[in-house]
Amino acid sequence: MDKKLMKETGIYENDRYEKVNRLKHSKSYKKAYEDLEFLRSDELRPIRLQLELLKPQMILNKHGVENTIVCFGSARIFNKEDSLKRIEMFKKELQKNPNDKELKSKLENAKVLLKSEKYYEQAREFAKLASSNKINGKKLIIVTGGGPGIMEAANRGAWEANAKSIGLNITLPMEQDPNPYISEEFCFRFHYFAIRKMHFVMRAKAMVAFPGGFGTMDELFEVLTLVQTGKKRKIPVILLGKDYWKKVLNFNIMADMGYISREDLSIFTYAETGKEAWNIIEEFYKTHKI
Repeated sequence: MDKKLMKETGIYENDRYEKVNRLKHSKSYKKAYEDLEFLRSDELRPIRLQLELLKPQMILNKHGVENTIVCFGSARIFNKEDSLKRIEMFKKELQKNPNDKELKSKLENAKVLLKSEKYYEQAREFAKLASSNKINGKKLIIVTGGGPGIMEAANRGAWEANAKSIGLNITLPMEQDPNPYISEEFCFRFHYFAIRKMHFVMRAKAMVAFPGGFGTMDELFEVLTLVQTGKKRKIPVILLGKDYWKKVLNFNIMADMGYISREDLSIFTYAETGKEAWNIIEEFYKTHKI
């Protein structure tokens, strides 16, 4: 810009460089895919949903993962050793604060959960068996929600069999850390429950549900509904721990009331041990293709 023009317009060289520099650092100048504020906006939710679907899909495709077994269950179930440690920890804390009602509640809850440690071991045994064997010559990879409890047990069983396993973690108000037994390349993190559940089901050739709470029920009924409505082909859906499942869910009442068909009761079956669950899956695929 010559001096005459600078004088006429009132724009001088230093001002010009400063203005250009400010423009280059403005929010609107950022490339769209580098602008986190833009990507996190409400209007971009459809794009974020698509990205959450694509990232794990591309990674799993790259590694040739086509067949999985999903293991659901409570994050609050620990192995016996850790359960006893928790009880002792709460006892010691309660000795220091004997009137703390919250601590008393936690101690009682820890004692109750000790009774469920058997399910941790069954999940561990099942995943180890599933990861050590093949169905119709094909490897089935364990996939869990990636957190503690039953999820940890299943990933641990696969790890003990020197096999890869998948963890589909979710961001929660109380942050869930991934358990240490997930294969590093298959440790994913989701924001949307819906997309996470899609990834649970997309490659699933079997599902084993261990005792659990709201999250386990949500995931179980998602699969039952998809199979019932034909959105997902029939796969072995196994409820491990018949006594628990019979007490919390009375499917026969649903059928008696006409809310489901009697035939729908064949969508799932019960098992008591990890070995029994694996045998059910093996038997199913003697007459079905992967």
